[in-house]
Formats: sequence, structure tokens, C-alpha cells
Amino acid sequence: MASKKDSVISADLHKFLDKRVRVKFLGGREVAGMLKGYDTVLNLVLDGTIDYLRDPNDLHSLSGETRELGICVCKGATIQLICPADSIEAIPNPFTPQPDS
Repeated sequence: MASKKDSVISADLHKFLDKRVRVKFLGGREVAGMLKGYDTVLNLVLDGTIDYLRDPNDLHSLSGETRELGICVCKGATIQLICPADSIEAIPNPFTPQPDS
């Protein structure tokens, strides 16, 4: 049976299916692509994925260059942030502690 947290995340991600999302990973890598699927541990399937390359002189900044990756499976445990590509609405990672409401 899915936990309450799993069902909340699933409901939030469901509205982004077949829409472009931007994903930030632990370690700083960023990609954007069309969300095609996900599971309860937040593994994502992205299509038309673009990888935003880092500046070799400043690893905390993006260089402005990109490369096309196509279809990607993103491991849920490495995801830090998911947001719509056209706005900054964040979807919290279920593996990080959340403040009590």
C-alpha cells in the first residue's frame, strides 16, 4: 500500500506528465525534458532531454551550452529538485526531511 507521502508526490507529478520539467540532481547537474513517467521512488523518464553543461572554470555555474540526451531515466535518489520548465514551482523531494506544517 502506498504511503500518504507517496500519494501526494504522485498526485503532484501526475499534473506534469507530458509537460517539460527541469530536474536538478545532487552534485549540480541539471537537465530538462518532457516527463513521460515516474514511479513511487521518484525515478523519472524524460524524453527530449537536454543537459545543461557546467562552466569548467566555475563548477557552480552553468556555461550556457547544452547537449541533447534524448530519452533518459533519472534515478530518484539523486534528484534534488523538480520544477516545471516554464516556472519555478518546486516539487519537494520525498527523501529529504520536510518541516511539519
